[in-house]
Amino acid sequence: MVNTDTSYNPKVSVVIASYNYAGYICHAIDSVLNQTFDDFEIVIVNDGSTDNTQRIIQPYLSDERITYIYQENAGQANAKNNGIKNSSGEFIAFLDADDLWKKTKLEKQIPLFSNKNVGVVYSRSRFVDQQGNNVEYKVESKYLLPKSGEVTKALFFDNFVPFSSSVVRRECFEEHGCFDESIMMGIDWDLWLRLSMCYRFEFISEQLLLYRVGHSGQMSKNLEERQKCSDKIMQKFYESNPGLLPLSTIRHAWAYTYSNRGYYYSHLDSHRSSEYYLLSIQKWPLQFAAYKGLIKNFFCSI
Repeated sequence: MVNTDTSYNPKVSVVIASYNYAGYICHAIDSVLNQTFDDFEIVIVNDGSTDNTQRIIQPYLSDERITYIYQENAGQANAKNNGIKNSSGEFIAFLDADDLWKKTKLEKQIPLFSNKNVGVVYSRSRFVDQQGNNVEYKVESKYLLPKSGEVTKALFFDNFVPFSSSVVRRECFEEHGCFDESIMMGIDWDLWLRLSMCYRFEFISEQLLLYRVGHSGQMSKNLEERQKCSDKIMQKFYESNPGLLPLSTIRHAWAYTYSNRGYYYSHLDSHRSSEYYLLSIQKWPLQFAAYKGLIKNFFCSI
């Protein structure tokens, strides 16, 4: 069911794309409906769910602010792009169906767009489990700390923008395109990199997003595919924008990426871990974390 009332032009369109998240999507929708900022519409895209998502959200569809779209399964990028296409707000906010917002989120974010150079506003996030209980999580990497302003160089190292916390100026999509449907994972990182070349990023230093972790079906758990997509995103970005980033930055970012993989595999496969650490050092000989990892792997193998 698509809302065809063209007279309704909300300030914010909230796009919720969902695949088999019937157990969580009501919490996501409620967290939007309970916002203190109320000039919004919700565009729900059911990406071919095989669970009872459609039945679960049926009671919400009497609300004129909600547009519901069912499509055959086409992947998260396609579903989100379909949501954008069927939205009408000046700003587009994204919320994955298993996450939820604090009630003041939009109220605190939208004023930052008064600066016309700002294209993306995001916030910090708090991790919760399946039942909504807090999960302790400490950010170890300086590259994952939130940053504002011109962030292209920092973003090339890692994606520090929690997707479900993001609000994007519609103009960004009109000028620079939507999500890349050839990428299975990391589609937001790819988008942020493209937008960062032309717009400022700002953030609210509050945990306005509750990010749910640890449940079955969560796409971010597929590490091998995520690594392939990460490599593709990085390579595509610097090859499409020659000269934008110094070669030293590109090499340092690859070293950081390989060192992270070395750390991850140190608990699973020490040989593979050491291979990544060596790749890291080849890219950036001053990547000291890689040396430490190699030494630890050596002594653990004795």
